[in-house]
Amino acid sequence: MRASAFLYPWDVTGDPAAPDRLVGLGLPRVTLAAAYHSTRALTPRHPTRRIVTAEHSAVYYPPDPAHWRGRALRPAAQHWLPGDDPFGEAAAALTAAGLEVHTWVVLAHNSRLGTAHPHHTVHNAYGEPYPWAPCIAQDEVVEYCAALAAEAAVRPGATGTELESCGWYGLAHLHAHDKIGGVPLGPAGQFLMSLCFCPACRRGYGPDADALRTAVRTALEPLWRGAPEPDLPEEWARIERLLGPGPAAAARTHRLAAARRLQAAAVDAVRAAAGPGFRILLHADPVPHRSGPNPGVEADWLLTRADGLVLPHHLLPLAAPHRRPGTVLAANRPVVAALGGGPPHPVEGADELRLYHAGLASDTDLEAVRRLLRPHSG
Repeated sequence: MRASAFLYPWDVTGDPAAPDRLVGLGLPRVTLAAAYHSTRALTPRHPTRRIVTAEHSAVYYPPDPAHWRGRALRPAAQHWLPGDDPFGEAAAALTAAGLEVHTWVVLAHNSRLGTAHPHHTVHNAYGEPYPWAPCIAQDEVVEYCAALAAEAAVRPGATGTELESCGWYGLAHLHAHDKIGGVPLGPAGQFLMSLCFCPACRRGYGPDADALRTAVRTALEPLWRGAPEPDLPEEWARIERLLGPGPAAAARTHRLAAARRLQAAAVDAVRAAAGPGFRILLHADPVPHRSGPNPGVEADWLLTRADGLVLPHHLLPLAAPHRRPGTVLAANRPVVAALGGGPPHPVEGADELRLYHAGLASDTDLEAVRRLLRPHSG
């Protein structure tokens, strides 16, 4: 089974032992962050640091001024690591150790950009902006994401990329010190609170946009008082019960069309900038209406453009039955499981494993990785 690990540049820069440590695990490849959101990250084995605080979404290479000339939406550079190209420094060290490098690029998730340009963000049914969630129905956002994909994905020496947040973002995201768990929303409530009503989305919903907004707010009222979601086995059936089939269909049609347009623009931009054989994977959820860092995709269509989907390991049970011809995931196309914290384990139905995240893991968990990938060594 093919395997690789997600890394940040700070896992490698300033730590000469990091590349050989990864080689020793049996990993042939790393997926290295080139454009990433704000975070606080542990570096348990680094010789000089233990915590890195990335204060805002940033690129980890020097952006080309000509590439961004005339664009209001553009990425910010980082300032918490020394040098202007920590991605390039880390990539060079990893490549010198014999590791293949793919880029890791976060697209439609950027709190810094959303704070500076609130009119370009998702606005919920109450008119409130989500600064962490650029609205992908807007032309300017699609153009920004495509331009970022073209620049950040195709860094010197990279042989492939993984695009995260290439689709709708919504309510379910840790933002600052979140205090939103008092009324736990189920998947239908999350969907309702993730619907956007910016001018572009209102046009996309059609003449009944006002009725849809009213239906969303009406459907949410009992949920705020603690009422359960409809007791139906299928997630979309719950949404239809809450909204009504007509409004639900209007919302779904617009959002799937917007997601498809963004995904096509991003993948096509990478294809145009990259050389032959450059591999493109998208972080995804096989349920098309979902939002988040692994956004919902229409897998059959998307796999005509991309080379595979990266699915969180808990979504493999959803994806595995669809690996037959004629169903959601096209036959003989790779499905990739991204493992979370704790020791790794094989995931049935996956063609590949992405270990999330080698730089954060304990020595015990790294030893489990080594034994998984090299079962007969040691």
